[in-house]
Amino acid sequence: MTTDSLESAMSFDSILGNRKALAGVRDMLAAGRVSGALLFAGPDGVGKKSLALMLAKAMNCERQDGDFCGKCAHCLRAEEMLSATREDIERRRLIKDAQRRVEGLVYFDIQPIEPITRHILIEQVRQMRNLAYTHPFQLRRRVFVIDQAQTIHWQAVDLLLKMLEEPPETTTFILVCPNAYELRSTIRSRCRRVQFLPVEDSILAEILERESQLTPAQRALGVRIAGGSLAAAKTLDLAAFQRRRRPWLDFLDALAGSTAPGDVPAGRKPGSRACNWPLIFDSTKALTESREDFVEVLRIGYALLRDLLQMLNSPAETVITNLDVQSQLKAWASALGLPGIERIKSGLDQAYRLQTRNVNQQLGLEALAIDVVSHDARG
Repeated sequence: MTTDSLESAMSFDSILGNRKALAGVRDMLAAGRVSGALLFAGPDGVGKKSLALMLAKAMNCERQDGDFCGKCAHCLRAEEMLSATREDIERRRLIKDAQRRVEGLVYFDIQPIEPITRHILIEQVRQMRNLAYTHPFQLRRRVFVIDQAQTIHWQAVDLLLKMLEEPPETTTFILVCPNAYELRSTIRSRCRRVQFLPVEDSILAEILERESQLTPAQRALGVRIAGGSLAAAKTLDLAAFQRRRRPWLDFLDALAGSTAPGDVPAGRKPGSRACNWPLIFDSTKALTESREDFVEVLRIGYALLRDLLQMLNSPAETVITNLDVQSQLKAWASALGLPGIERIKSGLDQAYRLQTRNVNQQLGLEALAIDVVSHDARG
């Protein structure tokens, strides 16, 4: 199972973690008072979309016992709808022509709506509006699950808002997003919010112990890498993570390297840093060789920076991600100091802003190294 994709599970009991969110959903069902507009907000990979789709099934299940059975005609038909939708979305994402990409949209009674490109397009929302005020075709209630709702194109936001202001009697909208405050306040105010939290480390550890062949030390690292995400724990490839991280470790080691007191060249102060430029160039080349993976590469870099700040500010605590390189982190944090770490973060922020453009990211990281070293030399 992948990111937020537990929708084929057979009951609410399969949801791991976020017991408060689950209890709130069950209470709404038991009272027969599921709001016409819900907002499921919280970190990625914790089961928001999964629970939304389970709720859609439960509202239509023929047994109507506060859950869904997965076996009745309505549950089976709902799963057919979800399967057809998944196939349709993947097919449309492969279409290059913008007009053809949205041609022939067909929505079912239970309909996940996701970004086809970087956005949920206006035609997707128009189709939702066209059906929202009609009676469901086959099920008891129509449910639109709008995943990554923060990506709705700005031209379509008003269409959604109008539907939420004048809610249909037979349709429920469930908006799913990482951060509720990425949505317009008028949309938030018209939804009943269900807040999700990172999944407990103990649950992630159990998943890794059950589904992987990792050692205890590797599992501890895996829990930190997962960062509260069930999806990240279930799909963890520790070897791939360490491969992607290796150039960052080289980059930081080259940037924060120091000379021993007895090896200080003439004209350099004892303790001053000697930047390893060949290693800088090799590491930046490795970091930027795959444009498709660059966002994940940046995420690993940000995690290392958070660890450096933690080591600088609270070295006695162990709330860091990269547990296996703790000693190196401590040395790098001391060598770079807060100004150096802040400059590296500014450089990563710039790289993130430019990652969708056709720019030379390797050159940008090398310029970042020059900036850190030059400021250190002036200091």
